[in-house]
Amino acid sequence: MLPLLPLPRSPPGAAWNVMDPQVTDTLPVEKPSTPGKRLDSWKEIAAWLSRDVTTAQRWEKREGMPVHRHAHEKRGSVYALTSELDVWLKSRKLLEESAVDSIPASPPRTEAARMPGRPLRWTYFAAVALVLVAALAWIAWRPHAAPPPPQKIRSLAVLPLRNLSGNPSQEYLADGITEAIIGRLANIHDLGVISHTSVMRFRNSQLSVPEIARSLHVDAVVEGSVIRDGDHIRVSAQLIRGATDQHFWSQTYDRQFSDVLTLESDLAQSIAEKVEATVTGEEHRRIAQVRPVAPEVYESYLKGLFALDNSNKPSDIEQSIGYFNDAISRDPTFAPAYVGLAADYSGLGTVFAGVSPSQTRPSVVSYSRQALAIDPRLADAHVLLAGVLQEQWHWSEAEAEYRRALDLSPNNAAALAGLALWLVCQGRTEEAVDSIAQARALDPVGVSGVRVAWILFLSRRFDDAARELHSVLAMQPDSAWGSWYLGFVLNAEHRPQEAIAPLEKAIAVSGRNPAILAILIRAYAHAGRRPDALRLLAEMLQRSRTGYVPAGAFVNAYLGLDDKEQAFVWLDRAAAEQSKILQFLRVHPYFDPLRSDPRFTQLERRVGLQ
Repeated sequence: MLPLLPLPRSPPGAAWNVMDPQVTDTLPVEKPSTPGKRLDSWKEIAAWLSRDVTTAQRWEKREGMPVHRHAHEKRGSVYALTSELDVWLKSRKLLEESAVDSIPASPPRTEAARMPGRPLRWTYFAAVALVLVAALAWIAWRPHAAPPPPQKIRSLAVLPLRNLSGNPSQEYLADGITEAIIGRLANIHDLGVISHTSVMRFRNSQLSVPEIARSLHVDAVVEGSVIRDGDHIRVSAQLIRGATDQHFWSQTYDRQFSDVLTLESDLAQSIAEKVEATVTGEEHRRIAQVRPVAPEVYESYLKGLFALDNSNKPSDIEQSIGYFNDAISRDPTFAPAYVGLAADYSGLGTVFAGVSPSQTRPSVVSYSRQALAIDPRLADAHVLLAGVLQEQWHWSEAEAEYRRALDLSPNNAAALAGLALWLVCQGRTEEAVDSIAQARALDPVGVSGVRVAWILFLSRRFDDAARELHSVLAMQPDSAWGSWYLGFVLNAEHRPQEAIAPLEKAIAVSGRNPAILAILIRAYAHAGRRPDALRLLAEMLQRSRTGYVPAGAFVNAYLGLDDKEQAFVWLDRAAAEQSKILQFLRVHPYFDPLRSDPRFTQLERRVGLQ
């Protein structure tokens, strides 16, 4: 999640309220008069019927109410036509009335038969009347208990704003405004805010608001939409209680596109006010401050952000870099674009991108520092800088950057996940597990089970790590990361034969990534298939002559082959390139056979972990 600049409030009267909770009950509900209008969800159907979703679904099941389903049979993918519903409702009413009219009357009784019972009947009616009068008097007299106050909203999720422009190419705008609002609200310590990464899976979801709220464990949900027409933009949003599906605030903003940052600020402030979050003076300044930005600069930035958030391969990141550079060329003082570039180069530095850290780290550091020189309150810039400082063994500086990011943005899941990795490298495993759990609560998608499993693995909680990874693979069978990390765990548990299958699958999915080959070498060697292990090692050595292979991969390969001397040779090379594997010297189970060697102690001192 990349924050936008903190933004100031717009002039009074710039927005109008369309749902005031004090007057909602007095407003008549008007239904559109368009014949045959299509209602595209159970929620819309229920609203047309003035009933709840459960009642609407019961009517469809038991009484044949006309509801249609799409051919793909996706759960909840239904629609209904208002004209058909109206006809059905009329016929249902007529059936009810005819049923009442058809109840046979009691047969007439003769006067002789009625007379003897009349005194007893009147006595009975008088007694019932007295009881009713007494009950009504008691109800009128007793003090009315005040309804319980609504539960305080302590957490919320801003769902992806719907793009109603009729142009799919405008998705980047809806996503960017969603992320900006989340970034501003994340500044509030008193409010838990789900990250942008995790809410994106609910784009166009057929789930009800209570179902989404339960899934994300939040008290409230923000829904809304964006429409852009040339230089004009309209953003509508509404707040909904997760438990009751109660809409208790709604507002629409009509602005020029040049005022979109002010719009985002106003919307975030309104949400914070309506959920009655405690906002400190400094937090309010960060939420409200707006820096003037030219529309074309902001548009390039949003396109870069969209490409980065949806990147699946290095070419996507290259496209994102182009957009961010365009924004900076138009306005060199627009700090968020530098954060975007730092994030791009950080992504290129992973083992799956195949680029040496020596090529990417300087860019991450440079762009992060340029962003912070312009605006030191950009939490994501602190997180990105902390990650590189940690890999370069500047431990105290890295911790300070993580802590500063969390001071600025307490809901920043990336900062909590980064701090968890820092803590586990220091051997503070319980704190690390707590920190990664907090990160996942805020970003259950971005902080995946794979990242949680890695912290558990380094904490030597192998069973818990394996359980996390099996859950990941149950949902994503082709996850190369999930299969790779499961191989780490099974090898550590001395189950190399079981590790082979997931590792071979990870190799196939990843295109024979050398970092995964190294762990498969360990599994083959410990399972009695040393010739296969040596064949893979030869492949890695051949590839290293023509391209980049991380030194850490060779460290893992030679440790797997129980060749300590070659392991130390490659540990020296890893130290020269500041390989990521050296962060884990203190805690990684694979280093256990080396711990008694003085060379290992010396290496720990060099890395700053002794």
